[in-house]
Amino acid sequence: MTRNDAQKFLQIKHAWEQRKLKDFTLSYSGGTPSVSNKNYYNGTIPFIRSGEISGERTELFITEEGLNKSSAKRVHKGQILYALYGATSGEVSLSKIDGAINQAILAISTKEGYSNAFLSFWLRKEKDRITATFLQGGQGNLSGEIVKNLIVPVPSQLEQTKIGDLFNQLDGIITLHQRE
Repeated sequence: MTRNDAQKFLQIKHAWEQRKLKDFTLSYSGGTPSVSNKNYYNGTIPFIRSGEISGERTELFITEEGLNKSSAKRVHKGQILYALYGATSGEVSLSKIDGAINQAILAISTKEGYSNAFLSFWLRKEKDRITATFLQGGQGNLSGEIVKNLIVPVPSQLEQTKIGDLFNQLDGIITLHQRE
């Protein structure tokens, strides 16, 4: 390590702040359009369900009318999707598509100066602890309030970016090896 590298490291290295997730993010859940209204389905908007948060496609599509006349909410590629209910409780992913979500998913976006990639990896790392603490029984539910009140160790923006980039690269390598 050169003297210049050491100086850069010392500029970055400092204590991580402990913050509630809700203090540096914006989040919301969606809803499900009425299944009895056929005008709400077979549209062009991918309808992401909790088992599909890591996918690049969905099985269901809703219409603009279905989105507008229900509590379904739009999400965008790169937002954090956090599964709240059932067998997928605690699963987390960065959305790979633009679409809409139901009530079983919490969409999370970090405010300026914070990294979606870093927070996504932290949530993934903490999944077992979170579910063990807040889920009772086999297929319990988390709530948006529980997730929003999680205490997150937050490094500087530069550290968040470097950590997020590193894990994104590792995920890419793992994906490539799984395809082989």
